[in-house]
Amino acid sequence: MASAEDLAPGLYLVATPIGNLEDITLRAIRVLKQADLIACEDTRQTQKLLNHYGIDTPTISYHEHNEAGRAAELVEKLAHGSRIAVVSDAGTPGISDPGFRLVSLAIERGVPVIPIPGAAAFVSAVVASGLPSEGFSFRGFLPPKSAARRQELEEVRPSARTAVFYEAPHRILAALEDVLAVLGPRRRIVVARELTKIHEEFLRGTAAQVLDIIKGRGEMKGEIVLAIGPVGEEENPAPTISIRDRVEELMRQEHLEEKAALKKAAKERGMSKSAAYREFQILK
Repeated sequence: MASAEDLAPGLYLVATPIGNLEDITLRAIRVLKQADLIACEDTRQTQKLLNHYGIDTPTISYHEHNEAGRAAELVEKLAHGSRIAVVSDAGTPGISDPGFRLVSLAIERGVPVIPIPGAAAFVSAVVASGLPSEGFSFRGFLPPKSAARRQELEEVRPSARTAVFYEAPHRILAALEDVLAVLGPRRRIVVARELTKIHEEFLRGTAAQVLDIIKGRGEMKGEIVLAIGPVGEEENPAPTISIRDRVEELMRQEHLEEKAALKKAAKERGMSKSAAYREFQILK
């Protein structure tokens, strides 16, 4: 009978640190040491972790560009009794990273699939966000194009659960502009950046507040998690004043021209300028 220290044949999904190299379990280190092969999203990135812990297990690339062919190759090894560990560049493999195809093939062939739990960026972001976490949905990366991104945001607009996305740093400004347009300026959001790393940061507030902060930053860097609070969690109550009255109020108080006042009123309410104009004309 095998001891607890023996690694049985199978596919091991090993979570690795998302930044801080100390965020790895003792079990994960043992599995990586005893595996016959480690399939890596980027062998160079994984090698840094392996060197840190003195792990000399052979590695092989397994990423989105070679996943189809490499999965078939790896499952053949597994079917003959190999012990293969799968890791992504950071976090849990299969979460917005390659892994699904290999797992599916392994299950079809009757190969044991064993998860080795650990770090996941979206979990760290949710628990420290300050948004409700008793029920939330993780939705992966937001679409890169604005039209598709707004459609995705429309789906979470009426949700009573916190919605969590990954986003690229060069797209976060455009993404937040879409959040404000679709969900309104008062929806509570959190942008979590560089989790577990030296420059870890949480930007918390309304969509309008966080957008203003990021606009003043210039170029953003690092891995980003965007958490959107559920409907009903808006920081301020919805406006009761009509858009016509608000435009007139802005013109009077801030000495704005009608066009500028209408643009500002639309932004306050998370409306498009065309929608605000139509409502304004009806009430005018």
